[in-house]
Amino acid sequence: MEKLAKLDEATPEERLQWKLVPRGQELGARYVRDDVNLVAELAAYEEAEKKYVIQGASEVLARNIGLPKNDAARRMNKRVMDGFKLLKSDKASVENVYSRMRQIFSHYAEQGEQQRRQALEQLKVQFEARLQQAAQQQLGTAARIHVDVERHPQFQEEWRRVQGQLDRPYLQHLDEYRRELQSIA
Repeated sequence: MEKLAKLDEATPEERLQWKLVPRGQELGARYVRDDVNLVAELAAYEEAEKKYVIQGASEVLARNIGLPKNDAARRMNKRVMDGFKLLKSDKASVENVYSRMRQIFSHYAEQGEQQRRQALEQLKVQFEARLQQAAQQQLGTAARIHVDVERHPQFQEEWRRVQGQLDRPYLQHLDEYRRELQSIA
């Protein structure tokens, strides 16, 4: 009880933040999911309140930026980028970050795709060799088996691990850009 008594009472600013950041998060989620008009929704708030709503919405938008693994992910990235442009007043800084993100996305789609294909083929060859070796040890030296290695659970697990390693540098850059976007006024 003494420790609680020593804590300062929350300031009106903190109370406002506690109330409005979750509303902004909800707004961001509705924008991503339901195509809500961000500008119209923000107009309902006073100027002092908007920064907290924008903070919450920006958190949700940033979490929805991902590697362009398919068309749906590319569409989501475009939608999120459009949302940031609506939320942030420093449009030049937002566009600067987007430019760097597009470079990462382009690299991921081109060179990254080539790296993933090469890694997949290499992993298939290695995994097939291991399976052949195991079959020869169990069934004899003349044993030859044919297995669709891509359907093998251990192969799939190993491939997910390799993909994670290949994606890691891209994700590190994306995390940096997400934080940068959130900090823009």
